[in-house]
Amino acid sequence: MAKQNVSEQFVDILVRAGVKRLYGVVGDSLNPVVDAIRRNSAIEWIQVRHEETAAFAAGAEAQITGALAACAGSCGPGNLHLINGLYDAHRSMAPVLALASHIPSSEIGLGYFQETHPDLLFQECSHYNEMISNPQQMPRLLQTAIQHAIGRGGVSVVSMPGDIASQPAPEKSIEHALVTSRPTVRPGDEEIEKLCRMVDAAKRVTLFCGSGTAGAHAEVMEFAERVKAPVGHALRGKEWIQYDNPYDVGMSGLLGYGAAYEATHECDLLVLLGTDFPYNAFLPTDVKIVQVDVRPENLGRRSKLDLAVWGDVRETLRCLTPRVKAKTDRKFLDRMLKKHAEALEGVVKAYTRKVEKHIPIHPEYVASVLDELADDDAVFTVDTGMCNVWAARYLSPNGKRRVIGSFSHGSMANALPQAIGAQFVDRNRQVVSMSGDGGFTMLMGDFLTLVQYDLPVKVVLFNNSSLSMVELEMLVAGLPSFGTTNKNPDFAAIARAAGAYGVRVEKPKQLEGALKDAFKHKGPALIDVVTDPNALSIPPRISAEMVTGFALSASKIVLDGGVGRMLQMARSNLRNVPRP
Repeated sequence: MAKQNVSEQFVDILVRAGVKRLYGVVGDSLNPVVDAIRRNSAIEWIQVRHEETAAFAAGAEAQITGALAACAGSCGPGNLHLINGLYDAHRSMAPVLALASHIPSSEIGLGYFQETHPDLLFQECSHYNEMISNPQQMPRLLQTAIQHAIGRGGVSVVSMPGDIASQPAPEKSIEHALVTSRPTVRPGDEEIEKLCRMVDAAKRVTLFCGSGTAGAHAEVMEFAERVKAPVGHALRGKEWIQYDNPYDVGMSGLLGYGAAYEATHECDLLVLLGTDFPYNAFLPTDVKIVQVDVRPENLGRRSKLDLAVWGDVRETLRCLTPRVKAKTDRKFLDRMLKKHAEALEGVVKAYTRKVEKHIPIHPEYVASVLDELADDDAVFTVDTGMCNVWAARYLSPNGKRRVIGSFSHGSMANALPQAIGAQFVDRNRQVVSMSGDGGFTMLMGDFLTLVQYDLPVKVVLFNNSSLSMVELEMLVAGLPSFGTTNKNPDFAAIARAAGAYGVRVEKPKQLEGALKDAFKHKGPALIDVVTDPNALSIPPRISAEMVTGFALSASKIVLDGGVGRMLQMARSNLRNVPRP
């Protein structure tokens, strides 16, 4: 049997860890690893056009599957291109292994061609970042990197010089059983008992949920019913907690809507469940606050806590709910449900007047129609900026749909690359990229990746020829908009020239038919929708600090806008409110 080299051993360990594909761009120091993949039928090399796309795609795949995904870049500029997508994956707690190929080991530190120091560059966006400088470090170093990424939820980076990659793997190397899933964490009995006493003592309890409630929908609903608590959510908690929720009072944050803000401020006890919600100006300062999180470093860094509970949300609630006394008073819950419905009624009216005739097309209308036509288990990837607004307010979660974006890192150009990773997981599942023209053009070259692999991603392009969120920031700060206008081509024509399906929509009456036709198309498709750049309504009392970094600093008021089918759910929930 031929002896393995380090690259072959590296690839074999990735396969053992469950990695199905490696996203990247081939080149020089990375070539030995790519060649090892070529000869291994258990893993696929995915050739993208930009390494940033590789990292975003790997991060999206990891978020869809919950399993380890991987990307790679060649030495110097190649792996440096990975960094933005790795930051996003790391902040999204997506388990990703990145291979940063390196210059020849004998030349490190001597100013060699394309020399960088990946062991320093990736330090802030990883749990583990080390260089293989000797074959004897394999396979232990790679196994350690994998377990950091999976166990802590985030990125691990392994740097490896090209000459090391080609050397023989060490004989009798230690390969141990790999950790490929994370355990649940149960709080101690003392913390559960303290939390139980606080819940029992409170007359008005509100739950505010983040992405840490994934897999805990039933437990959150059971607890909310037992203590008659309104349930609000952050943007990343929307897909996990909003659906089938008779206690829903909407979303807090700059893109928020409904009565979530009031519910969190008018309660006696606010319970933060699995959220590292960064905008502390939205959180109250005069109510008792409990936070439950599986990451202890998240506890208390956004607000002063009366109790910090280190544990998985589902396991914590499974322990807590049977112990708390059932509450019978629904007055606070019912009042918040009414406020929520009234708030949604008000904002919807502004976006239901002749939208089907408005030219340029209202982006709200586009998002609403898209929500109606998309599959029940569709995956939506959402560009940062105004697409975040439309996704937050119009996409209807149902427990099967997924919504992925750069919600913590806030990077432009994320939607198309993330759609690539999501579609590779399952070619038969509908994947829709909600792209803005600014974000799309940043990494537009990787639309060719869709064509090359015949990935049936549907790119719905909200084309308003501007960077609208930046214009909004300038407007709120009292500045004239400058440098925010894009001179755009006919993107549908570009898609067709690339060999994909492309259609341009300029009138509302064309929209539904164009989306249906594109969804029926078996390959990649782009729907270039010309939308109104002035669609966002600004409340009169918005403050200058409100928009920067998607943060609210000095006002309760959030950006106005429609809310689609959420109004229907709010009206339905009112049926639970007793009539006087």
